[in-house]
Amino acid sequence: MSLPNIFKALSDPVRREILLKLKQKRKMSAGEIAAEFDLTNATISYHLSTLKKADLVFETRYQKYIYYEINTSVFESVVMWLMQFQEDKDEPKK
Repeated sequence: MSLPNIFKALSDPVRREILLKLKQKRKMSAGEIAAEFDLTNATISYHLSTLKKADLVFETRYQKYIYYEINTSVFESVVMWLMQFQEDKDEPKK
């Protein structure tokens, strides 16, 4: 898990919107994702590449199409990492 890559990927609103669309539809081709945005295919490809580099999505190839899905295990790991900063109400303050 590369936290810098994950946070960089999540810092962009388009990438966050791509993740939300993938959450709703479970699996989408690159073309289906591109059709949801008023951006060039190259721009969408860049965003998908950044999400993939952060392991937030994974791709599967079927014939001439590439399908993307959310990698939920990375989100679970990030949440667990963030939870260490949650204040324990039972623990006395120092």
